[in-house]
Amino acid sequence: MANKEALRALQGRLAERLQEVRSIEHVSGWLAVECAGQALLFPLAEAGEIFQPGALLEVPHTEPWFLGVANLRGSLTGVVDLAGVLGLRERVPVAVRDQAHVVAFNPSLDINVALLVDRLAGLRHPEQMQAVASADATAPAFAGGCWRDGAGRLWQEIRLLMLPREERFLRIVAAR
Repeated sequence: MANKEALRALQGRLAERLQEVRSIEHVSGWLAVECAGQALLFPLAEAGEIFQPGALLEVPHTEPWFLGVANLRGSLTGVVDLAGVLGLRERVPVAVRDQAHVVAFNPSLDINVALLVDRLAGLRHPEQMQAVASADATAPAFAGGCWRDGAGRLWQEIRLLMLPREERFLRIVAAR
């Protein structure tokens, strides 16, 4: 019970901080998350509100990573397991799902999807990170830069604006 309260408090602080950072003009930075052990960065300008995973209405005949549809603030939103889309796992373990968070896309992007992430890891700013050259010329369009933090951990930026243009997402849209 205390863990759930601590997670809710962390989520509230992150949401407040995210809103503060967005209100400052010309500030770049990221929402840091983890999925299947991978450290990922979402650009603050592209990330939206953070939710606790709630009840999902499953959709038959979809990809295993398409978890279903949720009511997020009165809007029906498709919920996608980001680790599944990235090929990091087949299915979301129940233990992970209970601890996970759902990050919506920024409403200005007009993308009615939210991403299930395993863990929130706070906010990161460019001055806290060092750019790492990537030699992978075959990286998908949604893969932004690679960054290393002060502790030496490698972080991959995910360009949320480009993610729905990924072939896997397009199959879901075309099936509707």
